[in-house]
Amino acid sequence: MSGGDPYAPQSGDASYDVEEYDLTLSYRVRTNRLEGVATITAVARQPIASFALDLVGLRATRVKVDGVAARHTSGPRALRVTPPRALAGGASFRVEVVYAGSPAPRRSRWGTVGWEELTDGALVAGQPTGAPTWFPCNDRPDNRARMRLEVTVDDGYTVAATGVAGATTRRGGRTTTTFTSGVPTATYLAAVHVGRYRTQVLVGSGVDVVPVVSVTAPPALTAAADRAFARVPDMLRVFDRLFGPYPQEACTLVVTADELEIPLEAQGLAVFGMNHLVPAAQRLVAHELAHQWFGNSVGIARWSDIWLNEGFACYAEWLWWGASGGPSIRASVAENYTRLAAKPQDLLLVNPGPDDMFDDRVYKRGALALHAVRRALGDDAFFALLRGWTADHRHGLVTTDDFRAAVERAGGADAAHLLSRWIDHRELPALR
Repeated sequence: MSGGDPYAPQSGDASYDVEEYDLTLSYRVRTNRLEGVATITAVARQPIASFALDLVGLRATRVKVDGVAARHTSGPRALRVTPPRALAGGASFRVEVVYAGSPAPRRSRWGTVGWEELTDGALVAGQPTGAPTWFPCNDRPDNRARMRLEVTVDDGYTVAATGVAGATTRRGGRTTTTFTSGVPTATYLAAVHVGRYRTQVLVGSGVDVVPVVSVTAPPALTAAADRAFARVPDMLRVFDRLFGPYPQEACTLVVTADELEIPLEAQGLAVFGMNHLVPAAQRLVAHELAHQWFGNSVGIARWSDIWLNEGFACYAEWLWWGASGGPSIRASVAENYTRLAAKPQDLLLVNPGPDDMFDDRVYKRGALALHAVRRALGDDAFFALLRGWTADHRHGLVTTDDFRAAVERAGGADAAHLLSRWIDHRELPALR
């Protein structure tokens, strides 16, 4: 494989870019059997004699390139495809992969990620390299693509997935639902959730600037989910004012009947465990919703810039608390600065390294860096900066250097230097 991200060098192939994934999936919960047909539209970035698709734990039985059977070999992490004829640089091509198996999480340096069985259903935890456990893909954070998913499950089960839900049909004791995402989506942000769920529209959504919010939860947890998400419309109004309009085509909140260690964001979607339906988890709801702006719309081109996702979402938690009658932003800043100061000062925010990319210090120090910039610019200029950031890079890719440039345009060299003290040095700056 060629040219994977340095944090995940065994994932992704830089010789081509995928433009669209069209997935036809059939899943049986009882046997954990997944059968799929993936049709992938791509463009070669250079002359290609063979290329790789990330695929883990599933077996491809047939591969075609532009309608012609292609040689393929399966390894533990990837499917190597040799087209009947070499592909010229700049050429568009289409790959069809028929595959099947029993999907399972893959082991990684970040723990197990990917397709995961629940007590009575399944979910996808894609970040950062879990996508290949359920579909063949070019698993690079910088290769975003449109998606269409057609998912068939046994009657009695409901599917929530990336994209806008379309037609649902029933035949032979099985239910098929189609989801379409017209916005470019990173593979790690694609998701499928299956369970004995009921879906309803959250009261208070679909008005003013708030999108329609769909809540998918087990019937027994419907009342608890309604209480837990009751303030989501208010949360979205606050974020609309601070960050700009909600940038996704859908807003779906899924609750599993199982407990989950952490909530998980996906494109236009977030999943929570039943243990997150408590008042103390409100900050987690805010965090996952904020990712729809920071991470899912304004996306990172490389994993080393993960603070642009997590630091921004963490700061959104504090902003929501302050706006909703919780701890003030000053209290949140002071508390988290004290905690950070007691931890090792050996993390470089701009490049934390793969082992520390999800370290809590990335989240909290990133949020504190944003607050330092806010103090330097003043509220009006700071939130104008954030709204410009989300508008200028809507469904695009960014780097830390892009944010440096935006801060310098907003506040000059002094503001850029202040940001640098927080992200380019290991020692924690003084909190002024």
